[in-house]
Amino acid sequence: MNRHQIRKSAFQTLFAQLANDDADVAELYTEVLAIDHENEVPEYLVTLVEGVNEHREELNEQIQGLLSSKWTVKRIAKSDLIILQIALFELQFVDDIPSAVVINEALELAESFSDDTSKKFINGVLGSFEKQVD
Repeated sequence: MNRHQIRKSAFQTLFAQLANDDADVAELYTEVLAIDHENEVPEYLVTLVEGVNEHREELNEQIQGLLSSKWTVKRIAKSDLIILQIALFELQFVDDIPSAVVINEALELAESFSDDTSKKFINGVLGSFEKQVD
């Protein structure tokens, strides 16, 4: 399983978790990956899901800071919010991935799970983050 596929699985896991607070993450992994054993779960998938869950509040605060004054995190479509959370987590907490790759992967997720308007929105938010960091 390559990292692109892992990111898609992370999105699906986090989205399912958002829909069902009581969901067991291990069960979600096996459902999303269509596997029988939890030990087959890729390590990077666990890193992304646990990382976003652990840093969700901080990530949401950062996203809020990147939005115009007319927007709040609560107004963002859940799918777009999850894509932004994954990307910001990777940009800040995963060392071996260039930012251009992370942003491109986020846009690929938007193509798969959102629409063109959302893709532009996500690109804008991540572009603003990159400008702040540089």
